[in-house]
Amino acid sequence: MKSAYIMLLFLCFCTRATAQSATDSADIFYQHLDLNEVVVSSPAGQMKKREAATPISVVTQRTLRQTSSTNIVDAIARQPGVAQVTTGNGISKPVIRGLGYNRIVTVADGIRQEGQQWGDEHGLELDGQGIGQVEILKGPASLMYGSDAMAGVVIFHPEAIEPAGQMGASFASEYQTNSGLVDYSLRLGGNQRGIVWNARYSEKFAHAYKTPNDGYVPGTQLHERALNGLVGLNRNWGFSHLTLDYYHLTPSMIEGERDSLTGELETTEGWSGTKYKKMLPFQQIRHYKVVWDNSLELGEGVLKAIVGYQQNRRQEFEESTDEAELDFQLHTVTYDARYSFSGLEGWSLTGGVGGMWQQSDNLGEEVLIPAYKLFDFGVYATGSKRLNQWTLSGGLRFDNRHLHSFGLTADEGERFVDFTRNFKALTGSLGTVFHASKALNIRANVARGFRAPNLSELGSNGVHEGTLRYEMGSKDLRAEYSWQADLGADYSGKYFSVEAALFLNRIGNYIFAQRIGTTMEEGYLTYQYTQGDAVLKGFEAGVDVHPIHQLHIGSTFSLVDARQLNQLEQTRWLPLTPAPRWTGEVKWEFLHNADHHSPAPHHLRESAHHHHIDHILDNAFISIGVEHNFRQSHYYMKDDTETATPAYTLLSATLGTDILLHGKRKLCEVYVIGENLLNTTYQNHLSRLKYTALNRLTGRRGIDNPGRNVTLKVVFPVTW
Repeated sequence: MKSAYIMLLFLCFCTRATAQSATDSADIFYQHLDLNEVVVSSPAGQMKKREAATPISVVTQRTLRQTSSTNIVDAIARQPGVAQVTTGNGISKPVIRGLGYNRIVTVADGIRQEGQQWGDEHGLELDGQGIGQVEILKGPASLMYGSDAMAGVVIFHPEAIEPAGQMGASFASEYQTNSGLVDYSLRLGGNQRGIVWNARYSEKFAHAYKTPNDGYVPGTQLHERALNGLVGLNRNWGFSHLTLDYYHLTPSMIEGERDSLTGELETTEGWSGTKYKKMLPFQQIRHYKVVWDNSLELGEGVLKAIVGYQQNRRQEFEESTDEAELDFQLHTVTYDARYSFSGLEGWSLTGGVGGMWQQSDNLGEEVLIPAYKLFDFGVYATGSKRLNQWTLSGGLRFDNRHLHSFGLTADEGERFVDFTRNFKALTGSLGTVFHASKALNIRANVARGFRAPNLSELGSNGVHEGTLRYEMGSKDLRAEYSWQADLGADYSGKYFSVEAALFLNRIGNYIFAQRIGTTMEEGYLTYQYTQGDAVLKGFEAGVDVHPIHQLHIGSTFSLVDARQLNQLEQTRWLPLTPAPRWTGEVKWEFLHNADHHSPAPHHLRESAHHHHIDHILDNAFISIGVEHNFRQSHYYMKDDTETATPAYTLLSATLGTDILLHGKRKLCEVYVIGENLLNTTYQNHLSRLKYTALNRLTGRRGIDNPGRNVTLKVVFPVTW
């Protein structure tokens, strides 16, 4: 912690001569009201959040800064209905209403992020520092993105470009006590005479994280670097932007083996929990991306065209740092062109085409899935209309996915067979919102979702080191289809706001891996992909009470019941289903003068003038949070694939403020965030480390989640 304070003093000294006008446009107190006016990407196209028939969560950049995380999925996983599958500190995958992996589409820089998301130990290749806002669409969104959007979509919007005639820069840094994580990010951008640009470099490194029982956990180190840039042209006719991204993550791999006598986690010679150096085994993930985004005002509408290329390379080093045993290389081209028209008697109509091309190659000695080529094509039409107190929305989409998997013959014989599959689907949605009043909205929606099986499910044949099992695909698997119904309501009043949503999701041909008796390789259990029918149902609810301006009392609850139909008790519950979760928060705002160029509320001005505090601080607050995860007793029991997870409660606290220069300009933002303050020993049900080796001395299996952690964040923005 001493290092964190030294770093803060150093950064304040280095940037004392730079500052930014305090231009935060929205009062935090009224943020829940303002979000209803935010334009979001609903399954029926762009519309205001209050007019969307499906539930959409919006996470702002300020909220992201007030959250402690080791990756961007960490930062959004606290939203109602959202969870994450984790592998230590560095790798997280989003889960929406009990569904994850290839059932969620993630979008960044306007295109779907493609990086071998079928694997348990594969995370998102995104720099959280460059994210301006996150939208989480819950429910089938195949209408927008075709296959894989069965559970929903997570859209990561880039940070905003400077207003015309301005330039800006920022420096952000943080330090976390548990894993010694150090993160820093530098940005420079501008908008001069319609020429816009933005550049950012970020770096993050952490040593092993610490738990109450085991101390430092070997293999949880990480090193992340990211570089991205944008250059473009903004004109009255629209815009054209070119974005380039490079992301490089080096996470160590957690094996979790224990000494049979002491029960301690096994380490390599010379290992130290506080060293940042990588150790075998480890991964190298490199992700390259180029996106060309264009928007042209044409007649009474807008024509948008976007094309992107991505290359994802994942290498796994087990015995040597010089040669990768496993080496995947994935090439992806995505495209989308749409025309949005709003000049027909209040109708907003959109029609377009979109899809992707992929090629995956195996460059290492070890192979798990075959090399393949894939081509997607989709055509769609959406529409929405406001009728008095009603907003109607919906649309249809047709998709065709062509997939060819290449055969492979090895020394032991035929490893992969050569086969071709074609998947077609007609999907759509229809919904309505009844605006009972300016404060109350009631929404209902029904949607058809679709997901083609991925190559891991169709063609895998080998040891999946990350899951410690031998996996076999089934090339005859059929596509998944779903029908989901949503019913929800939200109310935003002067003293409180409340939001609730119910859902029922029926999935046909649900794909999962089950254990079989055949032993394909000694020392590994064998699993084969199969499919059946499933039903998921549940709800999310949240309330925010603010009896006075400074005080907020908030609470959320999420529940999902996920089961397979026509199954016995041992295989009834779907694996990786998050436990029911309740959160509570009490927040006190000491002072909030969102814009120093306009008068503050009278009672705040008097108080601030009396204490002269408005010359130093703004947006100052303190919050106390509680998260309770209930016992998860609905789990996939067969062959101890999963085990029940006990309930646990975590306590957190956050203190934050803007620091002003001469009472007018923002010098920096400072946040101190405490997590798991009671140093509770716990395992999250979706942590993959829960199923590592048994400690024979304590009888506990697996590795715990991190213990107490305190994060210090500082952000220095500058505009001129």
